[in-house]
Amino acid sequence: MAIYMLLTKLSPESMSDLSKVEKNAHCWKSAVEKKCPKVKFLSHYFVLGPYDFVSLYEAPDEKTAAKVSMISMSLGAQKAESWTLIPYPDYIQDVRELLE
Repeated sequence: MAIYMLLTKLSPESMSDLSKVEKNAHCWKSAVEKKCPKVKFLSHYFVLGPYDFVSLYEAPDEKTAAKVSMISMSLGAQKAESWTLIPYPDYIQDVRELLE
């Protein structure tokens, strides 16, 4: 399976109450598990910068990855993007092949 990075920006309203943040996170995780059962989350981080959270996950294809972002948006994220991650050794191998 491919690895993806979900970048999520929450609305200021959704960050105003810790219990609301925890409830929304639980609803989001449940929705992803139900609607994208092949997704496997690897890690979650709170980040400083233009996004609030980064989640790394495995998904079988980009359509499933897009659904993860859409679920985030449907549950109140102000912005959500899923990016494809290519493991560094795979990148190096691809570059070697191109240069041959």
